[in-house]
Amino acid sequence: MAISERLSGNEAVSFAIKQINPDVVAAFPITPSTEIPQFISQYIANGEMTTVYVPVESEHSSMSACVGAQAAGARSMTATSSCGLAYMFEMLYIAASNRLPITMACVNRALSGPININNDHSDSMGARDAGWIQIYAENAQEAYDNFIQCVRIGEHKDVHLPVMACQDGFITSHAVERMELIETDKVKAFVGEYNPEKYLLNPDEILAVGTYDTPQYYMEHKKAQTEAMKNARQVIKDIAKEFETISGRKYDMIEEYRMEDAEYAMVIIGSSAGTAKEAIDELRTAGVKAGLIKVRVFRPFPLEEIAAALKGVKAVAIMDKTDSFSAAGGPLGAEVKAAIYGKVDGLVAANYIYGLGGRDVRVEHIKLVFDEIAELVKSGKQPETYKYLAIRE
Repeated sequence: MAISERLSGNEAVSFAIKQINPDVVAAFPITPSTEIPQFISQYIANGEMTTVYVPVESEHSSMSACVGAQAAGARSMTATSSCGLAYMFEMLYIAASNRLPITMACVNRALSGPININNDHSDSMGARDAGWIQIYAENAQEAYDNFIQCVRIGEHKDVHLPVMACQDGFITSHAVERMELIETDKVKAFVGEYNPEKYLLNPDEILAVGTYDTPQYYMEHKKAQTEAMKNARQVIKDIAKEFETISGRKYDMIEEYRMEDAEYAMVIIGSSAGTAKEAIDELRTAGVKAGLIKVRVFRPFPLEEIAAALKGVKAVAIMDKTDSFSAAGGPLGAEVKAAIYGKVDGLVAANYIYGLGGRDVRVEHIKLVFDEIAELVKSGKQPETYKYLAIRE
């Protein structure tokens, strides 16, 4: 029987880690992810976990410790945010290129500068091409559910890649919600024991990790990473179906909300999807055929699912909670436009930058966006390349 609880997103992820009981957790505190290693260290001190906790001097060191531990054959985890993730940057590539399935809780926070401790997606999106699988949560329930699935996804024999389980800082991480936990024995059975095929402490095999890769082999190794990321698509779907059998909750690459007959759609990531759903319900009451596509998995990108969901839609607003500073819009905008190119005819696609540094986004803001894309269809005008939402001019 499921356990009904009131937890914040950070508490939920920490409880998932406690249930999984990994071999190693190495972490350095940074707002708003600090609570996760704090809770874990308390669980360990209380004898509720047998995990080895490695206190380190920086986030670069925490990822380095996870790389070393995972390469040695230990299931390893960490948590970070913002500049902490940026400080790990070198080691993110090392973890992915060495095919080490580390699981990281990324509590999204704006990158400096100017310094800001509030939520946007500039940290994880800045690392979007580092070779990590990225899965985003709308609420605490999803943060918990995603983290449990992420371990299985990364460790799958057809994947062997590190995974970021992302949630919005403070909005999700510190907000307490009613949620359902899965019994620990079921979580342990679902995740299973970590039995790596190759690891440094295997006395029966000679193995080197992190050696120099010459031009004769480097491209082949990058191609292998690419194939692993492609494989992750089906693995994510398969594991989600298996997870549904123990939780009753259904997950996929994307979530479609009222898209069956939608004429106007929004594509969004994270906690703002909840606000968008409220706005869409109000628009539906007013006779506007609005719908939502929530991107749960950003890497690998669900291009086929998004293109299929947007068939028959007149206009779409693509919402980025970060600016890629390309002078051409945000990363989600670029990915969605690439996904629909040549596959969805006559679709007006408008890219919006919103919510930077924790700027509030309300139901009326979402409704304004739907009004604007509807007006574009009516007038026949092309949208701006991208625009900022709810900004003081």
